[in-house]
Amino acid sequence: MSEAAPLSTAPSPSGASPRRRLTALVVKEFAQIRRDPSTFAIAFALPLLLLFLFGYAVSLDVKKTKIALVIEDSSAPSRSLATSYANSPYFDVTPLRAIGPARDAMAREQVRGIVVIPGDFGTSVTKGHPADIQIITDGSQPNQASFIAAYADGVRQSWMAGELGEKTGSARTPGPPIDVSTRIWYNPALQSRFFLVPGSIAVVMTMIGTLLTALVVAREWERGTMEALLATPVRMTEFIASKVVPYFLLGLASMALCTVIAVTVFALPLRGSVLTLLAIASAFLMPSLGLGLFISSATKNQFVASQVALLSAFLPTFLLSGFLFEIASMPWPIRLITYAVPARYLIPALQTVFIAGDVWAVILPNIAIMLGFGFFFFFLCFRTTRRSLDS
Repeated sequence: MSEAAPLSTAPSPSGASPRRRLTALVVKEFAQIRRDPSTFAIAFALPLLLLFLFGYAVSLDVKKTKIALVIEDSSAPSRSLATSYANSPYFDVTPLRAIGPARDAMAREQVRGIVVIPGDFGTSVTKGHPADIQIITDGSQPNQASFIAAYADGVRQSWMAGELGEKTGSARTPGPPIDVSTRIWYNPALQSRFFLVPGSIAVVMTMIGTLLTALVVAREWERGTMEALLATPVRMTEFIASKVVPYFLLGLASMALCTVIAVTVFALPLRGSVLTLLAIASAFLMPSLGLGLFISSATKNQFVASQVALLSAFLPTFLLSGFLFEIASMPWPIRLITYAVPARYLIPALQTVFIAGDVWAVILPNIAIMLGFGFFFFFLCFRTTRRSLDS
């Protein structure tokens, strides 16, 4: 009998059922996981690190940004507006009397923006004329400059709305012709952690599913245990399943840990059901595990497999999945590439089940696409493993 035959076409011996062989292989894989501390570090310690990093250290919310407030007018409306800026949670205000010191402070990066209340501000407000202010931002950091300008103008608009409300009974100051009522759904406080934490969970699932499984078959070749497996009556499906089942369960356990931390520590709402979350995680683990096993079977080297997994799974998840960068704002060639990233379909599903609930019109198409990727990668894995074992 040839070496490859047992794994491909050999019949089962009468004394060993397929279930017993599969159970023995799964137990063997769990034993290897238990002997490798790095596996537990990646599966449980690294998720905690990433969650706390993206939940606390990384924040897209602009708060307590240092700005200079130049007050060129001493009227009551000017002082009232200045108080509104000082009380805003978004700004750390340094009051000044002239624009020159404010420019110097911005050049030295002591402040990131300047708000100027001009000398005729109080007179314009009293007469009911349009009262303008000047907002100057540091364009060397475009995103922060846009946030500062928007928040500074928001403080002015809120203050003006309050002033108009106090003068409603005055015939001299008519009310605004349009009353805009803004209502934000799902994330009223606009906290960035509400989409950063689900995104970090996607990164964790990618690392467990792809990075860990990218090493399993390559490890067998490097340690010389693959030759022993070749001499056994193990079929291809049993061999692949024995590599998938332990890491599938490990991925679900890590997902459960991340969910508990997200809900209890970061106060992330879980408005959907746990079963829906389980279905989403299971669907994503299919392409993630399939890609990892395909890489491992094709490379047969742990170092090469880890580098390929990093380039083909981790970096695309981090950069092209919509986790940190909005896909709609990317150039169209890059947007086309994002359709080939499985995590692109995991993140909106996670954000939906956490923040909005079980919105099946969003969740089901993403699950179907992830399962399609999974079948494709496992097909490649079977073909690559068959060739490598028959060679």
